[in-house]
This record gives sequence, C-alpha cells and structure tokens, in this order.
Amino acid sequence: MHEDKRKRLEAKGFRVGTVAELLALSPEEEEYIELKLRLADGLRQRRAEKQLTQGEAAKMMKSSQSRIAKMEAADETVSLDLLIRSLFALGTWRDELARLIKSKRVPRAASRSR
Repeated sequence: MHEDKRKRLEAKGFRVGTVAELLALSPEEEEYIELKLRLADGLRQRRAEKQLTQGEAAKMMKSSQSRIAKMEAADETVSLDLLIRSLFALGTWRDELARLIKSKRVPRAASRSR
C-alpha cells in the first residue's frame, strides 16, 4: 500500500496492518498459509505454462475442474499433499518444487468482475 493512502486511511480512523495481525495468526500459521499460497500459485503457473485449461488438467489428474479451481485458490479443503501431488502430475521436478517453497510470494492483484 502506498504511504499516502495508508495515511489517509489512518486519518479517517482505520487501522492498517497485516492479515496475520487481523486474524491473530501465529508465525507458524502464517507460514503455513503462505506455503499453501505459493504452491497454489505454482500450480496455476505450471498449468498455464503447459497451456492447459482447468478441465484438461483435471482429466490428467483424474479429478474435476472445480477441484482444480479450489487447488489454485488454495481453498481450505485442499491439503498440501494434494497440491504437491498435482504439481508432480503436471511435470514439476523436485528442484522446481524446492524453489517454489523457498520463493517469496508476490500477492496477486484482486480482480473485478464486470
């Protein structure tokens, strides 16, 4: 967030902080969520690199399109195990997985439907 926007919000009585502060997450919970988001982003990127639709990826993984969408959204019902197995199913190697795990996640911009 830009400094000027933060100052305007604080001047109007808003408190600006992190998601971890808002949800009172422990450092371990915050790291777990960040890891899940990195893996979900990696799955989406890997599928896009292979030029697959969610439906096509689902057929490869013997799953459903809606399940792929949940994986890519890091839905709470999706386990780390499932994300990792799905990455492997799309041809991700262990060294690539290690880079994903170690990487700093770049937050995605929110999209608007019109």
